[in-house]
Amino acid sequence: MGRIELKLQMLIKKNKEKVAAPNFPKDVPDGLLRKCRKCKSVVLAKNVKEAGYICPKCGGYFRVHAKRRIEMIGDEGSFESWFEGMKVEDVLEFPGYVEKVEELRNRTGLDEAVTCGELAIEGQSAAVAVMDGRFLMGSMGKIVGEKITRTVERATERNLPVIIFSCSGGARMQEGIVSLMQMAKTSAALKRHHESGNLYISVLTDPTTGGVTASFAMLGDIILAEPKALIGFAGPRVIEQTIGQKLPKGFQRSEYLLEHGFVDRIVERENLKQTLAEILRMHQKSSLSFQEEVKKSPSIKKKDGGLTPWERVQISRKKDRPVAEDYIKKLFSNFYEFHGDRNFGDDPSILGGIALFHGIPVTVIAQAKGHNTKENIYRNFGMPNPEGYRKALRLMKQAEKFHRPIFCIVDTPGAFCGIEAEQRGQGEAIARNLFEMSALKTPVVTLIIGEGGSGGALAMAVSDEVWMMENSVYSILSPEGYASILLKDGKLAEKSANMMKMTSMDLLAMKMVEKVFEEPENYIENTMGRVIEKIDWELIRFIEQSSQWSEEEIVKQRYERFRAM
Repeated sequence: MGRIELKLQMLIKKNKEKVAAPNFPKDVPDGLLRKCRKCKSVVLAKNVKEAGYICPKCGGYFRVHAKRRIEMIGDEGSFESWFEGMKVEDVLEFPGYVEKVEELRNRTGLDEAVTCGELAIEGQSAAVAVMDGRFLMGSMGKIVGEKITRTVERATERNLPVIIFSCSGGARMQEGIVSLMQMAKTSAALKRHHESGNLYISVLTDPTTGGVTASFAMLGDIILAEPKALIGFAGPRVIEQTIGQKLPKGFQRSEYLLEHGFVDRIVERENLKQTLAEILRMHQKSSLSFQEEVKKSPSIKKKDGGLTPWERVQISRKKDRPVAEDYIKKLFSNFYEFHGDRNFGDDPSILGGIALFHGIPVTVIAQAKGHNTKENIYRNFGMPNPEGYRKALRLMKQAEKFHRPIFCIVDTPGAFCGIEAEQRGQGEAIARNLFEMSALKTPVVTLIIGEGGSGGALAMAVSDEVWMMENSVYSILSPEGYASILLKDGKLAEKSANMMKMTSMDLLAMKMVEKVFEEPENYIENTMGRVIEKIDWELIRFIEQSSQWSEEEIVKQRYERFRAM
């Protein structure tokens, strides 16, 4: 360790509570120390850099310069810069504005508050725009809006995915109404990119506020966030000064937005490059047809009870019966769970995301129960709230955009019936799913693995084919509810089960479902092997067959399936 470094470390230790960044003692060389905004510790700048710009004391995140961000996520030497050298326009003739911009350009080496270009991430090409908070708090003026818009337009022309890293205080006040218009301009460009079927990933970093939040930052097909990032429209100070109310702890942080349904995933900085690369791979456009993709995948060899309805109902509810998560783990690889309905919250009773099925990207959406009481409480015993159905529909519409087949798993006693669910529009959410699923232009198949209760199940079963496990059930209501309403005695549930024709064999005979999978006598996670092989084979058959249908044929056949009932 050098003499200067040793002296610095002693100085840091001695003055830990006294030193206030950036006013370090005069004998400290510029750039050698950094102060953490979270824990207030003063640390060596090289230690911060080596840790990925994460505080070695508390794990808090430092803001990353645009060029460093590009180095951290991109393949070495792959970045090609776009749209540099644009001249600032002082539309308001704001005192000192042009001079301030020129001073920042000289000091930071940046052209503006955003750096744009094309980048490779583990070999996957993408158009990127990375905001830098050093330049007028990353505010969005005309040049920032123009660079982002041109980047999105070029990405649309070249069929490239777009990744935007937001770090901004919002619209640039020094440019007034012109700055405001950049919100509409960037959003319109992203709409065209969306309609062209290309992927947009938005990455929210600290801070993402104001007009940036209210435009391109929240429009991603997939929205990722760094931990504990400040994300909101009005900043905490503005809210407190306006309404005079103290904000709750953690308000407007990444974790708060994840809980309230506005973020898909929170990704640790050290995992961000790998996560972006995986998502890009799953959305890579192939020149091969789906049938050719299936032929490339590993070959699968096809392998070749006298219970009462009430007994099957009891089996469908068994605590050790495989749950949706077990099927997902055994049928798919590289499952990435996404969160939130972009409206109110994230419902853990709906588990959804993207995955690979023999190398083919698919969307998987499941009604999830738990393996134990703690998990069941977290999953609300598989009874979705409105935000669960809205999350499911959001993922279905995303699958439609990227032409991914959809695999739904149903296991619910019914939609959650509670005051809050009614207040948030439970009926409307279910109705909207039925409405939109009927015309999805991508193949949909549903597997009922346990209980299929009422409209809560149907909201994920308006599909091209519906399959059932042998001891699953599917009905208008639970046998207990049916007995209570029609037989005026809830204790007559067993009699109701016999009347309702709710077993898999009854429904197969009535042509309500297309396929029933036989179960071993003791059906638990450890005995799923042969069942999974059969489902796997049928899913290959379904995907290969449906890949030959046009979008019009998909919609027509699904309509005719239900029209015949």
